[in-house]
Amino acid sequence: MSRRSFDDLFELMKTLRGPNGCPWDRKQTLPDLKPYVIEEAYEVVDAIDRDDRSALMEEIGDMLLEAVFIAEITRDEGSFDIYDSITAIHDKLVRRHPHVFGEAEAKDADEVLVNWEKLKSEERKAENKSILSGVPASLPALLKASRLTEKAARVGFDWRRTEDVFAKVSEEIGELRGAIDSGDPAQVHDELGDLLFTIANVARKLNVNPEEALQSTNRKFSRRFEAMESEVHGSGRNLDQLSLEEMDALWDRAKAAERG
Repeated sequence: MSRRSFDDLFELMKTLRGPNGCPWDRKQTLPDLKPYVIEEAYEVVDAIDRDDRSALMEEIGDMLLEAVFIAEITRDEGSFDIYDSITAIHDKLVRRHPHVFGEAEAKDADEVLVNWEKLKSEERKAENKSILSGVPASLPALLKASRLTEKAARVGFDWRRTEDVFAKVSEEIGELRGAIDSGDPAQVHDELGDLLFTIANVARKLNVNPEEALQSTNRKFSRRFEAMESEVHGSGRNLDQLSLEEMDALWDRAKAAERG
């Protein structure tokens, strides 16, 4: 099988969107493609988590297709094409790496990040944008909380010590209990959000990605729960036929089996 170039993919998409192309591809709009963009990004992450290089190769192609697809729609409407996007990111990378392409110096990765943020801050100031403007509105909530406070922390708006955040967690738990006692669903909603936001800050202070940590726990829960189901099905029963105590015992056995 011959290797294809980026231009081959671009020309293929032009054909699919052209007068004699595919009716489905021609019908798509930018809002139509949003769920596919999100899905493909998560499939790339999933392939990385599984350390599956074959799947990763394919998923990167799928994600690249979505970028070319979007840019072809905007080219059709006269806004910009994929090469404008490539030029924009090329110029941005050169501009934000003065330690590589200019006279600036950066002795390590941490200093690179500091310089990067300074350059971004100057760009935002010139465009009259908030330092939070670079955080996508559609990010998963837990990850978004981490990114928002990470950006705020880079200008000094942060707890000085990790212990201070733990104190805030205790405070938020108390406020949530108070909201529960009040019987006000709106207040419970707000206080639970505050608690989750603070937990995201704990993760950030510990240099843990909260989204990845929770996903890891989700996978662990799924493995153990499925092990419970497998064991109980082997006895010809279903989980809903067991008492809570019996299910707790199954859970403990699943945990022990994982630990060896």
